[in-house]
Amino acid sequence: MKITNLFYLTILVLLGYTSCDIDQTQEGKLPEIDVDIETEAGRLPAFDVDWADVNVGTRTTTIKVPKVRVVMEEEEVEIPYIDVDMPDADVDKEEITLIAEAEVTNEMQNLDIVEVLATGDDLYVLSELTPTGKDLGDERARVSDRLVLNAPDLDIKYYIVGKRPEGVFNTQYKYIANRNVLDNQLKNAKSIYKK
Repeated sequence: MKITNLFYLTILVLLGYTSCDIDQTQEGKLPEIDVDIETEAGRLPAFDVDWADVNVGTRTTTIKVPKVRVVMEEEEVEIPYIDVDMPDADVDKEEITLIAEAEVTNEMQNLDIVEVLATGDDLYVLSELTPTGKDLGDERARVSDRLVLNAPDLDIKYYIVGKRPEGVFNTQYKYIANRNVLDNQLKNAKSIYKK
């Protein structure tokens, strides 16, 4: 029974080091033990525990919040259309739009799909991101290019040649320093579109 009391004493000492106020409201009493192993019930000490006061609320603070303004306007534009016929005439084709996009800051940039290559069941969409020299200030701009492909189901891989702009939006494409990075993958590829 002394081990149990030592355990409670250890707990009390540990609680004394925390940020709370403890007031003992009742004395502890050890159980009485008779040689005949008859025992009388003991009593654990009782405590009132006052924990630190915690206040949760809100306050007004001035911070810089990025604002993105997107203006969508309908325009008629010509976009490239690629129709791919595979040697196996029984293959179903599907029309899809290939889109390359980037969100740029500081300086305006142009994004152009410059080439589409095919090898086996893989389709490589290569784009280039090039600075224009126009200052954007604190604004952000989304740039994109697209083309329509009518072909069988292919595994499409997008690569953008250029420096990846900052921001989460720009993680959806793989950015490469130059096209030479893909030389091994593209050595047997056939160019099906070139700008």
